[in-house]
Amino acid sequence: MTTPFDPSPADAESASPLSLAQPWSSAMELALLEADAAAEAGDVPVGAVLVPPTLDLAGAPRGRNLREAREDPTAHAEIIALRSAAELVGRWRLDGWTCVVTLEPCPMCAGALVNARVARVVFGCRDPKAGAVRSLFEIASDPRLNHRLEVVEGVEADACADRLRRFFAARRREGKK
Repeated sequence: MTTPFDPSPADAESASPLSLAQPWSSAMELALLEADAAAEAGDVPVGAVLVPPTLDLAGAPRGRNLREAREDPTAHAEIIALRSAAELVGRWRLDGWTCVVTLEPCPMCAGALVNARVARVVFGCRDPKAGAVRSLFEIASDPRLNHRLEVVEGVEADACADRLRRFFAARRREGKK
């Protein structure tokens, strides 16, 4: 049975050997910093980094959940990072880019990654309640869509899942939803 924010893939065959390779671990560390900043501001701790085709992390666009801060249901970490990357390069197509995110993208974010023509999504832990890359849906690899993404999962999975568990445990203690 999969638990909320499962740090491991459902089966060993779905784990990619790239999941422990550079630059994904370094990029995930940056995404975790964004997740921490989101939590400090009272938002769900999810962070994202858009890694350019050069794999240069210096100045890589980042995003964190800002739904509470902006009172905007679309202010997910991936959307914020995608907007920053598109602005940086001056176009909406992000061919060759990689989205590194702490939590498996939801349907909205997975769709945005497909529409932006991102090459791959690298995520930390699965989201069995809203995950749209592996858990509930497989939008990133759906052959009916005009673009598919490579998927790498499990990078820094325990650290990603731990932040989410701690955040929601604290919310429950405070009596918040």
